[in-house]
Amino acid sequence: MVFSSLEFLFLYFAAALAVYFITPLKLRNLALLALSLLFYGWGEPVYVFLMIFSITVDYICGYGVAKYKEINKDNIARRFVIASVISNILILGFFKYADFFINNLNLIPVFSYLDLQPFNLSLPIGISFYTFQTMSYTLDIYMGNAKVQKNIASFGMYVSLFPALIAGPIVRYKDIDEQIRHRKESVAMFSSGVRTFICGMCKKVLFANTAGAIWTYTKALPESDITVVGAWIGIIAFSLQIYFDFSGYSDMAIGVGKMFGFTFLENFNYPYISKSITEFWRRWHISLGTWFREYVYIPLGGNRKGEFKQYRNIAIVWLLTGFWHGANWNFIIWGIYFGIILMLEKKFILNILKKLPVYISHIYSVILIILGWLIFTFEDTGKGLTHLGRMFGISVKGLIDTGTIYDLLHYLPFFILAFIGATPLPKKLFYKFFESANPDKKTLVTRIATPVISAALFLICVAFLVDSSFNPFLYFRF
Repeated sequence: MVFSSLEFLFLYFAAALAVYFITPLKLRNLALLALSLLFYGWGEPVYVFLMIFSITVDYICGYGVAKYKEINKDNIARRFVIASVISNILILGFFKYADFFINNLNLIPVFSYLDLQPFNLSLPIGISFYTFQTMSYTLDIYMGNAKVQKNIASFGMYVSLFPALIAGPIVRYKDIDEQIRHRKESVAMFSSGVRTFICGMCKKVLFANTAGAIWTYTKALPESDITVVGAWIGIIAFSLQIYFDFSGYSDMAIGVGKMFGFTFLENFNYPYISKSITEFWRRWHISLGTWFREYVYIPLGGNRKGEFKQYRNIAIVWLLTGFWHGANWNFIIWGIYFGIILMLEKKFILNILKKLPVYISHIYSVILIILGWLIFTFEDTGKGLTHLGRMFGISVKGLIDTGTIYDLLHYLPFFILAFIGATPLPKKLFYKFFESANPDKKTLVTRIATPVISAALFLICVAFLVDSSFNPFLYFRF
C-alpha cells in the first residue's frame, strides 16, 4: 500500500487519523505502533514478525549501551553496538543480497560445482530504510546524541512509523527523540501537513506518473523507430520521473508526519538546479547522505587524516551507497561513477567550475546526472550501453524524424511544466501571493485561496488515480 493509492487515502489513512486522535495522549505512541504494523502487514503479513524481531534486538542493545555507558564500561557498551549493527546488516544482507552473491559465485568456475541455489525470497518492503533507522538508535546512544528509550512500544513506534516506513526519509533517532517523548499536535501543524502532503501527491501523480509513462513508451519503441532525440527524450523523462516520484513520496511522508505531530527533516532541496555533482548530492536524498556521512564517513576519519584517506573514505561511502540501492551490478557501478566524479571535483573540477559561467556549470551537472540515471535504471548493463549509444548516434534511425517531432511537440508542455516544477519558483510564488509569513498581512482572498487550491489539486490527483492504473513507485523495491 502506497500513499498515492485510493485504498490508503480513503480507507487506511482516514481510519488511522480517527483512531489516533480519539486515543488518550499517553497511549498515542502505542496506537501509532499498532497502526504502523497494520500498514506494513497490509501486503506482507509475515514480514511483520521480522520487523518485531528487529525492534526487540535493537531495544535490548540500546538498553545495554546506555547501561554500560552510564557506569563507564565503554568496551561492553561497544559490544552491544556491534551486536546491533551486525544483526541488522545480517538481516538486510540475507534478504536483499544473498541471491546476488549466490548468482555471482555460481559464475566463478571454482565455486560452480557447489551448485548453490538462490533463495528467491521476496524483499521485505522498506527494509533498507527501516534498517538504517533502527541502527541509528544504538549508534546515537553510544555517541551521546540521544537518550535510551525505555518504553519498548515507543521505540517500536519509531522503527515502524508508517509515514517514513516505505521510502524514507531516513529518520535518525536523535532527530525525533524529543518528539517521541513529548509532542504537541496542533491545527496549524495539521493544516501544514495537509498542504505538504498534497504538494507531494501532485509531484507523484501528476508529474512522476506522466514522466514514467513517457519513459515506458520510449523504451517500448521498435529499434527501427528510435532516434537520437527520442533516446534523450526517454532518459530525460526518467530523470524527471525519479525526482518527482521520490521527492513527492518524501513530501507526502513529511506531510503525514506533521499531521501526527512529527517534524521530519527535508529530504530534497531542488537537486536539479545544482551547479556541481557535489552540490547535487547535498540536495538529493539528504537523509541518506547524512546517514552515511555521520555513521560511516566521519567515523572513518572524514577529511581529517590526509588526502589519501579522505578519498578512501569517499570511495567506501559511495560503494556502499550504490550497493544500498540494489543488489545488482548497475547500482554498484552507479555508486562508483558518482564516487569518482566527487573525488575529481574535490581535486580540481570545483575550482574550474567556480571560474565558469553559471549556465555552463549547470549544463555540466545536468548531463552527468542524466548519465548517472541511465546507469541506475538499466539493471541489464548491456541495454544501458545500447541506450547510451543511441543518445550519441550509434545504431539509431537518425537524429530526428517526423514521429519524434510529433512526440516532442506532444510532450513539450509537460516538460516545460516539469522543468519549472523542479525549481524553487512555484514555492516562491505560492508564498508570495498566498502564504505571507506575517499572518496580519493575509487578506480574506489569500486566506480562502490556500484551502481552495489545495482541495482542487487533491481532487485532480484523485481523478487521475481513478482514471489510470499506471501508478508505479520506483523506490518501493529498496
